[in-house]
Amino acid sequence: MKLATYLAPGTANPRVGVVRVEEGLIHPLPAGMDMRSLIDGGRVNLDRLATKALAVEGRPLADVRLLPPLVPASVRDFVAFEEHVQGVRRSVDGVAGVPDAWYDAPTFYFTNPHAIIGPEDEAVFPAACQARDFELEVAVVVGGEGRSVSVDAARDLVFGYTLFNDWSARDLQGREMQVNLGPAKGKDFSTTLGPWIVTADELEPYRDADGFLDLACRVTINGEEIGSDLLSNIGWTFETMIAYASRDSRVVAGDVLGSGTVGNGGCLGELWGLRGTQDPPPLQPGDVVTIEVEGIGSVTNTVAVADPAPALPPVRRRDQAAARAARADRKVDA
Repeated sequence: MKLATYLAPGTANPRVGVVRVEEGLIHPLPAGMDMRSLIDGGRVNLDRLATKALAVEGRPLADVRLLPPLVPASVRDFVAFEEHVQGVRRSVDGVAGVPDAWYDAPTFYFTNPHAIIGPEDEAVFPAACQARDFELEVAVVVGGEGRSVSVDAARDLVFGYTLFNDWSARDLQGREMQVNLGPAKGKDFSTTLGPWIVTADELEPYRDADGFLDLACRVTINGEEIGSDLLSNIGWTFETMIAYASRDSRVVAGDVLGSGTVGNGGCLGELWGLRGTQDPPPLQPGDVVTIEVEGIGSVTNTVAVADPAPALPPVRRRDQAAARAARADRKVDA
């Protein structure tokens, strides 16, 4: 089942609906529902609502505006493709190879759930960025709550999958990560989800003998293919990622976990690192980027640039020991 959030012409409130791609239709679910409440309601309730919706005439998918399929409870982005790490690490921090720690566990960082964009939205980069990049990923949507769950138990927490484009300001990212934190502003501005959520059962036929989803992935810029890979080249299953995310912590329904960028040109940064030059060149305003994954669909965004942000004051440099001593002297005098 494919589930989308959309806005119909002449309406102000988003709706959720069941998408029938082959028919080019979307069938509305009850008004007042959003994707998070649909996920929280459980699969039995979803099936009941979908059966009713599909029994009623749908409306043309081409007539509605698709929005991000959900407002995530949180967004974790993993880095689970070894080939991507090999290239992008050299591009961002100039170091070759894969860190030994990468092999220990599926590492992730938290990104901004308030900067989610949907299909056809502009991906607006910071004005200070010149090394603009896309990232071709798949995300799993968590369908329940758990803490320190096993990989087997995590299978029951998979609600579905959606496409994930983790837009990246590589020059900002490279600078700020010299502080050994981040990425922060290098990733903070836009993340694409869409075009819909495909429920987990629909992708089960794509599992290989090792339990990985064997889906073809590709990305184009202005219609020219830049990269392609297999999702099954990932280092860990999505269930393993959920289990790791929940370790000594908590996942909840509506959490989104990105796979990390696929290899073989899943982003420009990987190619820059491998080739030693910015070839292909960074994204330019007006470029149209489309990511596509077998069994899920495709999503397209146009690159744009924000107005310059207000300047910050310079860092305050201070003799901190002298300041503490002066403060102590003042206390004694008082």
